[in-house]
Amino acid sequence: MIKTDAFNARNLRKTVLDMAFSGSTVHIPCAFSLIEIMAVLYRDHLMVGESAMDPNRDFLALSKGHGVMAQYACLYELGWLNETDVRNYFADGTRLKGLSDAHVGGLEVTSGSLGHGLSVGVGLALGCKLKKTKQQVYAIVGDGECNEGAIWEALLFASHWKLDNLCVIVDANGYQAMGPTDQVMNLSDLGAKFKAFGFDTVVVDGHDEKQLNKSFEDFKTSKNGRPKAVVANTIKGKGVSFMEGDNTWHYTRLSPTTYQSALKELGF
Repeated sequence: MIKTDAFNARNLRKTVLDMAFSGSTVHIPCAFSLIEIMAVLYRDHLMVGESAMDPNRDFLALSKGHGVMAQYACLYELGWLNETDVRNYFADGTRLKGLSDAHVGGLEVTSGSLGHGLSVGVGLALGCKLKKTKQQVYAIVGDGECNEGAIWEALLFASHWKLDNLCVIVDANGYQAMGPTDQVMNLSDLGAKFKAFGFDTVVVDGHDEKQLNKSFEDFKTSKNGRPKAVVANTIKGKGVSFMEGDNTWHYTRLSPTTYQSALKELGF
């Protein structure tokens, strides 16, 4: 049983900062925008089982693989990663890379080239349907990632095969690597697009854990033959003021000064 005080957003952000500073690496803000989504899923909805090898566990496919530090932070809370993993993040010989890697227990997707992880999630959902299990599949994509045509092919497939055990979550933080999403490739109303593709869809505040929790709970109990989508409006860099909405931090590394400043803002 997962403790009700587990997966505290503030603690998860600290773990991300510790990893990024230890590894002198990037992609902090795109992990921060995922924190509440990950916290709610791991605390209240994912059946994680006793270990990553549990054949009956639910699946979380992180298609937006560059946000993987948010998922690593949750695996650390579970005890599936340890302090050595955090302190040696991105070091020579580490098992933890800067992108999601399916060789790490609990990660379903090896990513880097965006747009493909959702298809992995869709395949998992179809497999669970064919095996007639009660497993749920959650797939997280970025709004910038939705530029990729493979995303929309996967959505068509999920709708056609009535995968109502699949929930696609869009981390809609308004940015991608090279700039604002509406300037790079304006996708307009993502919620309307998901509905047009046959998904039961809600749009929520991606940092409001109550809204997230309700949307996931409603979808788990709705077995109507329609796959599910949550468009979560988020802030890139949420939690640290000098990172929020500043896309230069997508590729900026922490210095000792900015690391301490960020920890202080989080209350550490």
